[in-house]
Amino acid sequence: MKPGNERVEARTIRKIRRRLVPFLVLCYVAAYLDRVNVGFAALTMNADIGLDALSYSLGASIFFVGYFLFEVPSNYALVKVGARRWIARIMVTWGILSSATAFVSGPTSFYVARFLVGAAEAGFFPGIILYLTFWFPPAYRARIVSLFMVSIPASSVVGAPISGSLLGLDGWLGLKGWQWLFILEGAPAVLLGLVAGWYLTDSPERAEWLSREERDWLRRALRPAGDAESERATASGIARAMASPRILCLAIVYFGLTASNYGLGFWLPQIVKAMGLTNTQTGLVTALPFLSGAIAMVLWARHSDRSKERFWHMALPAALACMGLATCACLRDPWLTVLVLSVAATGIFASLPVFWTLPTAMLTGTRAATGIALINSIANLSGFGGPYLVGWIKQRSGSFDGALLALSIFPLISTALVLVLGWAVRIPAEQEQI
Repeated sequence: MKPGNERVEARTIRKIRRRLVPFLVLCYVAAYLDRVNVGFAALTMNADIGLDALSYSLGASIFFVGYFLFEVPSNYALVKVGARRWIARIMVTWGILSSATAFVSGPTSFYVARFLVGAAEAGFFPGIILYLTFWFPPAYRARIVSLFMVSIPASSVVGAPISGSLLGLDGWLGLKGWQWLFILEGAPAVLLGLVAGWYLTDSPERAEWLSREERDWLRRALRPAGDAESERATASGIARAMASPRILCLAIVYFGLTASNYGLGFWLPQIVKAMGLTNTQTGLVTALPFLSGAIAMVLWARHSDRSKERFWHMALPAALACMGLATCACLRDPWLTVLVLSVAATGIFASLPVFWTLPTAMLTGTRAATGIALINSIANLSGFGGPYLVGWIKQRSGSFDGALLALSIFPLISTALVLVLGWAVRIPAEQEQI
C-alpha cells in the first residue's frame, strides 16, 4: 500500500471511530442495562409482586421470546428504512416500555411487560453489527466490535452499583426502590434514541463529515471483488441464507456463549446477595466479573486482529468460560467463587467480539442482514433457556451449584463447534485484509 493511501486510511478510520463508536457504546450500555436490570430489581421486587424463583426466571427469560420473533424482520427493516431512523425508533420504544415495567403488579403483568420490551428492542444489536460493516473494512472489525461490545460488561460495571443504590429509594414519592430502578434506567434509552435520529449517518455516501478522498477510499475498501452480486440478493437468496448450515452452526456457537452470559447475568446479583451483603455492596461486588470481562474483551480482540486468526481466538476463551463455571460449582468459599466467576466472565466476554468477525466475513449484502439477525435471534433464545434453567435447578436443589455446572455445558458446545467450523471453513484471505 502506498504511503499516501496509508495516511488516508488511518485518517478515515480514526474519524469514523471517533464519530460513531462512543455514541453506539452509550446506546448499547442503555440497552443492555434495561435488559438485565431486572436481576437487581428481583432482590426486592419478587417479594412485592409474588414471584418465586421459577416465575422470576420465566419473566426474565420471556424477554427473548419477543426478541426472537421480531429480530429478523427488524434487521430487514433497518436495511429498507435506514439505520438512523430505525435505530432511533427501537431505542425510544424500548426505553418507554422498560420504564413502564415499574408498574407491574403480579406475575402475569410482569411476563407481558418483559415480552413487550424484548419485542421493542429486537433488531438493535444485530442492526448495529450490520451498521458497523457499512463503515469498517474486515481487517478492523474485531477490534471495533470489541469496542462496541465492551458496553455489555461496562453496563454492568457501571449499572450494578447504580442499580443497587437505586433500590435505596424505597418509599420516595410513594414508589418502591425497584420501581425507581426501572423508571430511571429506562429514561436514557429514550433520550439517546432521540439524539440518534439526527446524529447517525445511514451510509458513507451521506457522510458529509468525511472528505471526498476519504469516502472514495472507504468505498473501495468496503467492496472487495464479488460483493456486487450479493448486494442484489433476492427473496430466494434470503431464504437460502436462513437455511444455510453454516449460519445455523454459527447460531449454535453463539447460543452457547449467550446462554452462559445471560444465565450468569440474570442471577449473579442473587448469587452475590446470598453472601450476606447489602444491596449496595451486592452492586459493587457484582461489577467485578464484568470489569475483568471488559478488559479481556478489548485486549483479546486486538490480538485477534493483529494475528488475523479467528477460530482459536474464539475457542480458547470459550473453553476458559466452561472451566470457570464448572469449577464454581465445586467451591464453598464465597470470595474464591467471585474470583472464579470473574475468570468465567473473562472467557465469555473475550470470545464475543471475535465471534462476530465470522458471519461478517462469510456473508455480505442482504444475506449479511438476514444471516446476522438470524444468528442473533436463534442464539438469543438462550436468553430464555439459560436463566430459566438456572431458576429451575435452583428451585429444585436449593442452591446454585448444579445450575452453574449446567451452564458450563453451553460454552463447551461452543468450543467444540467453532473448532469444527474452523477445520471445515476457510475465510478467504481477501476478507481478512484491505
